[in-house]
Amino acid sequence: MDFGILCVHAHPDDEAIWTGGTLAKYADEGARTAVVTCTWAPGTQRAAELGRALDILGAGEPRLLGHADARDPASAPGRPRFVDVPLDETVGQVVQHIRAFRPDVVLTYDGYGSYGHPDHVHAHRVTMAAVEAAGYDQLYPDAGEPWRPHALYLATLPRSVVVSQWERMFGTPPDPVRTLPGVPDEQVTTHLDVRRWSERKWAAMHAHESEVARGASLTMLTSLPPWARDQLLANEWYRRVGYTAAPETTLSRLSS
Repeated sequence: MDFGILCVHAHPDDEAIWTGGTLAKYADEGARTAVVTCTWAPGTQRAAELGRALDILGAGEPRLLGHADARDPASAPGRPRFVDVPLDETVGQVVQHIRAFRPDVVLTYDGYGSYGHPDHVHAHRVTMAAVEAAGYDQLYPDAGEPWRPHALYLATLPRSVVVSQWERMFGTPPDPVRTLPGVPDEQVTTHLDVRRWSERKWAAMHAHESEVARGASLTMLTSLPPWARDQLLANEWYRRVGYTAAPETTLSRLSS
């Protein structure tokens, strides 16, 4: 399959949590897959863990921009926070990866960063700008030959799934609903059933041992009731925006 998927994520472990099933599925089907990670520097523990997770998912070597996590200066000693780096600089870095990898599809977070983390929100903004800029030969002329991906997909959650999980776990509707992750169901354009790859996705998550040890989002997933965890592991949802592509270049067509 001559088809490439490039993910742009904020932190090591996001590639597994939000797009792990997609990466494993398409790698198994022969697609080229890769991940750009905006924070954490080479040589750190989490960079090493990212390498192990990507190996499990079949997504190549880490592509680290090397900026600091907004909440952890030790992630890139001496480097500014990703959210503080001039936008033109970070867009140019992602443009360079897009032009080098030449993906058909780019994946990143929705506009809320999937759940509101400032690095996620900023990764969304940077990626949206970079996907557009990568196609212009006038922009970033030293970053490689222009390339425009066919489609951009934003990882998200259907609001109905979030609300139903909340109600089942806590017995009452969330209030207010607008503070929850996700988007209204009608904005979700693509659903991938990745249950065949859920064990690999789970293994890739646990390759991030330092995050598991400190009780981060992976521990939260572990603490969910089995039915809720299984639903999130077996399904990945996206909102397709911005570009018109032939049907055969879209995730939804390839997953049918």
